[in-house]
Amino acid sequence: MAETVTAVVTGANRGIGFAVAAGLVRQGCRVVLVTRNRARGEQAVAALGVPPGGAGGSAELVVGDLSVLSSIRAVAAELHSRCDRIDVLVHNAGVWPTRLVRTEDGYEQSFAVNHLAPFLLNHLLEERLRRVVQVSAGLYVKGRVDPDRTPRGADFHRMRTYCDTKLANLLTVPLFAEHWKDAGVTIDAVHPGVIRTGLGDPGGVPGLLLKAIKRRWEAPAVGAARVARLAFAPGGESGRYFDGDRQVPLAPVADDPALARRLWDQGMAHVA
Repeated sequence: MAETVTAVVTGANRGIGFAVAAGLVRQGCRVVLVTRNRARGEQAVAALGVPPGGAGGSAELVVGDLSVLSSIRAVAAELHSRCDRIDVLVHNAGVWPTRLVRTEDGYEQSFAVNHLAPFLLNHLLEERLRRVVQVSAGLYVKGRVDPDRTPRGADFHRMRTYCDTKLANLLTVPLFAEHWKDAGVTIDAVHPGVIRTGLGDPGGVPGLLLKAIKRRWEAPAVGAARVARLAFAPGGESGRYFDGDRQVPLAPVADDPALARRLWDQGMAHVA
């Protein structure tokens, strides 16, 4: 690369996020890992290091809890101060809730992390952005987001809430594409595949059974490669959804402009 590419990856201390960060470092990028836990984030940065042969890649850490509005703002401020330009922002941080947890702001935790955090970071960092990749999930098709209930967890369900929050996030991707059409910023979403991570693992016997099943799923590096390919996809198209490497149309549940606008307007209340 003639000029060092700066990439920011949220939820980058394990799973797909760590694999994405590792791949970008190998390509010579300056990678900023955003993690909730400082110790785990520092371990991830140390594990990435600088690739052999002096390829020029580097890794650094920003710590912040993306379930808390004040912390999201602090992360954005830190990234703003460190990065004159963010060539690639990968929204990977995600929560699959096993029980109802409300944040100090009153939001259901996975709604805050899966939807509200990327929404706010997009707006707070838009002066620095060039390319945004949202790590989505094919399970969005099972979502039935209710703007009056889902944000606070009034309709919480151990299985469906994850789908609801992923749907909420995906609904706003075309709106960001439209919002940025004259600014030179592009955004796309990708379902990286059925990947073997710890997301949503319960404890006890069910957790052991799920881990056994997951052994047949794809490794994080496989999904990460799909994310990275989309991050550097040629052309200026925007607002697309990819299943792996294949662009596909959104399911009808995600093609609802009125619902998307309601979620957008709700999120904008926290941007100012």
